[in-house]
Amino acid sequence: MKLIILDRDGVINQDSKAFVKSPDEWLPLPGSLEAMARLSQSGWRIAIATNQSGLARGLFDMETLNAMHAKMRRALAGLGGAVDAIFICPHGPEESCACRKPEPGMLTDISRRFDTPLTGVPVVGDSLRDLQAAAAAGAQPWLVRTGNGQATAASSQLPPGTRIADNLTAVVDTLLAEHDTP
Repeated sequence: MKLIILDRDGVINQDSKAFVKSPDEWLPLPGSLEAMARLSQSGWRIAIATNQSGLARGLFDMETLNAMHAKMRRALAGLGGAVDAIFICPHGPEESCACRKPEPGMLTDISRRFDTPLTGVPVVGDSLRDLQAAAAAGAQPWLVRTGNGQATAASSQLPPGTRIADNLTAVVDTLLAEHDTP
């Protein structure tokens, strides 16, 4: 099985320092949904692992978060793609949970859900915590320069073996060339 795990804010959609709090504020990054559709059409399974501390902060509720994800799923379906699973961490940074990235809890949950080890599975993020979670889970960290990615790319703390691409489209181009070539 070909599996990819994506962070949401800054990878798929525009990020906001004030948080993405409603479906109207959820805006896809140029080319991201098209890239995801290409993966789906090539037989890849797509999981999303996203910290959503706005829930713990009271900035939005679960119904609103589900509405944001429904908007994403509808737009993606219109392009012939699908998300197979969305995993969220609803906790705030001070709650010391096992699921909030940089902890690998969401990724290990995805591994169990899909009954597959994460060795070599690309995990795409724009923040150091995404890459740290990927490395801790034994997956392949990918950094995109969208969202917080430019600043993260300048970090000297990137996990060994982190691959870097300009955006999700570039990641998908590379993965499809590497994995779907006879």
